[in-house]
Amino acid sequence: MNQTLDILKRSGLSVTEGRREILNLFIQSEGALAHADIESNTKISFDRVTVYRTLQTFVENGIIHQIPTTDNTILYALCKDKCGSGHHHDEHVHFICNDCEKTICLDDVIVPSVKFPEGFHPLQSAMVVKGICSDCIKN
Repeated sequence: MNQTLDILKRSGLSVTEGRREILNLFIQSEGALAHADIESNTKISFDRVTVYRTLQTFVENGIIHQIPTTDNTILYALCKDKCGSGHHHDEHVHFICNDCEKTICLDDVIVPSVKFPEGFHPLQSAMVVKGICSDCIKN
């Protein structure tokens, strides 16, 4: 619980029961979460708009980052210490397991740089790799 309070205070956000509950889910999660995961795994009943606004606030403040998926949905994962308000430094590979369907941030695997033609100015890059995670290989 102290980690949750520290993150919210460091981000300059007011500490509410809803923010604490949602942030705790991310801290306890081994992978990324979808909006529906949050709605179904919290002890408190939230409406969809509250969850959406909380997620947006967390993204804007560098607490979580968005992960694109192959089916055009969005997953969210906890940022590391380098991220801050308006500045995400989460350009790492996201791994989606074909067996258990978990999405895992591979923080030590950096998205390779891409040389763009003149006139192109990329603002963000993401890389999603699909395969079998280490947990599923062991089973």
